[in-house]
Amino acid sequence: MRRETHAVPDEQGSEWGWFLGWLAVGGCLALGLAALLSVGVALIAVGAAGAWLLARKGHRNALTGVVAGLGLPLLWLAASNRDGPGDVCHSTATSTTCTEEYAPQPFLAVGVLLLAAGFLAFLVLDRRRRAAAR
Repeated sequence: MRRETHAVPDEQGSEWGWFLGWLAVGGCLALGLAALLSVGVALIAVGAAGAWLLARKGHRNALTGVVAGLGLPLLWLAASNRDGPGDVCHSTATSTTCTEEYAPQPFLAVGVLLLAAGFLAFLVLDRRRRAAAR
């Protein structure tokens, strides 16, 4: 005799899954805008397609993931320019290359602010939804 079990979906886990999906969409759109002159159009198209798919079935509270996702490329820019501002030179045994880097602090501050705002907004909306369901 075979016994079947049905798993009850964990609402909290599914909410976080939707949030992470929207986070990826926000990151893709922000990176697409930053790289508009090269691969930006393709990234914006992928982000728009992801947004269309998520909007069809996703939870409304998870939409705050877009705000958090907008901060991801800014954090990457801050990490990329961590030795700036100014000219930064790197030497190997055979060559020396110099690049001009921006100050990383503005990118870091805005990136952390957007990431934290998206997460906090999601947590507040999720708590309100749970309180209303009781």
